[in-house]
Amino acid sequence: MYGTDGRLVCYRSRNFGTAARLRRAVPGILDELPDLAWLILEGGGPLADIWQREATRRGIPVCRIAAEEWRAGMLYPRQQRDRAHAKHSADELARQVIEWSGAARPTALRHDAAEAILIGLWGVRHVGWLAALPPGLRG
Repeated sequence: MYGTDGRLVCYRSRNFGTAARLRRAVPGILDELPDLAWLILEGGGPLADIWQREATRRGIPVCRIAAEEWRAGMLYPRQQRDRAHAKHSADELARQVIEWSGAARPTALRHDAAEAILIGLWGVRHVGWLAALPPGLRG
């Protein structure tokens, strides 16, 4: 989650195991975020549809992007040579974002949480909350 100043406020990773559990959990998660202004989703399919349906029902704008799109805006081509490089680069950049934002440092940072942090940063740029990446935050 990001603030309107473009800085990371908090982050976490959850695995619901099944689409049915996710479907039951999404309303409660969105209830915890009454000031949510945007929902940025990577990819599509039935899991993204669950989030989009509930956000749309609440009048929250949704932006869906492909992994290739946010990676192109956040990582250099050399950092995306293969899956291992991309994940390592995403982890390093997410840690820089955490530091720059003054958010709590992780004891462990899963790759899905690191990528979510970068998807969110792409999103704050997309919606105009941050004009450009802060100096030194790309690769």
